[in-house]
Amino acid sequence: MSDSPRFAMVAGEASGDLLAGAMLAACRARWPQLRAVGIGGAAMVAQGFEAWWPERKLAVRGYVEVLPHLRELLAIRRDLKRRLLADPPDVFIGVDAPDFNFDLEIALRAKGIPTVHFVSPSFWAWRAHKVKKLQQAADQVLCLFPFEPELLHGHGVQATYVGHPFASMIAMHPDLLGARAKLGLPPEGLVVAILPGSRQSEIKHLAPRFFAAARLLQRRRPDLQCVVPVLPALRAQVEQAALAAGYARHDPALRLVDGQSHAVLAACDVALVASGTATLEAALFKRPMVIAYHMPWLSWQIMRRKQLQPWVGLPNILCRQFVVPELLQDQATPQALAQAVVHWLDHPEQAQALRQRFEQMHHWLKRDTARLASDAIEKILRA
Repeated sequence: MSDSPRFAMVAGEASGDLLAGAMLAACRARWPQLRAVGIGGAAMVAQGFEAWWPERKLAVRGYVEVLPHLRELLAIRRDLKRRLLADPPDVFIGVDAPDFNFDLEIALRAKGIPTVHFVSPSFWAWRAHKVKKLQQAADQVLCLFPFEPELLHGHGVQATYVGHPFASMIAMHPDLLGARAKLGLPPEGLVVAILPGSRQSEIKHLAPRFFAAARLLQRRRPDLQCVVPVLPALRAQVEQAALAAGYARHDPALRLVDGQSHAVLAACDVALVASGTATLEAALFKRPMVIAYHMPWLSWQIMRRKQLQPWVGLPNILCRQFVVPELLQDQATPQALAQAVVHWLDHPEQAQALRQRFEQMHHWLKRDTARLASDAIEKILRA
């Protein structure tokens, strides 16, 4: 095995970029001359990754929503496959994004290129058929949750539990006052974090509802501060949604901050969050939350038919019960969202019990993820 392996990697959104960045840091400590190329974002680039395309190109979720981008996505995948087959890497690592990565992994694996898929698709929650494609796609799957390897082994898929890197990145007892000072927020008073998603389609469907809910909350609690972490590429879209909801530009009642989602979650009392990875981050920060999602009607009809469990949000899936409310599709009205947030503010004893539950979750997700992942990759390279 070379002391300077060459990885090809694809991360399909901001959360995948963070996962891949943490793993690359551990791999670079093991192989200082490591080279890595493909599709990724700022966290990967900070580890020396050469991004041929930015991860935001793949940040599309849903069925109807992907159609306007389909031609470009297929062209990117075709071009990437051509480049990798012409100059094969030592290993290909697909980070989540199964709809993009699986077909690519199958093609590369058929040509003898080892493939690793980081993050098992949630076949145990919905889209059960994905496990069949995973059988063809990956030599090794790196799993974030402890129950996944056994399920995958039952389907003949090699898998390793590596824990969730966010559980190591996030403190067991977050510093609320320190986070507020970092963000320029007063130490006292109520703070609600608003996270309407990291994709354009999510901002389109959720930001108006979230901001309308924030307006209702602030009428009931005039001292309440709402803070929104925003990806720079989506800032104009988020600002427009805030203006449409009745906020003034640079309104002190609704603060937009570039990035810093972890600081915002550490600083808040309650979070209003789009269903996705951010719900797990909020749980690791031990924050009560309200989970919501809304998408085009046709996408919703397709998705709900593939759902295998009653839960959608990761904290509820992992706890196997509704520990936090989920308001989906037509239920995600501004009035319902605001009322669900107020419930947490009015019932501090329930919020404290939830924090204890989340602390237990944090302990069993916390592993040396980066080292375990790089160990598994080394085995693939030595095979």
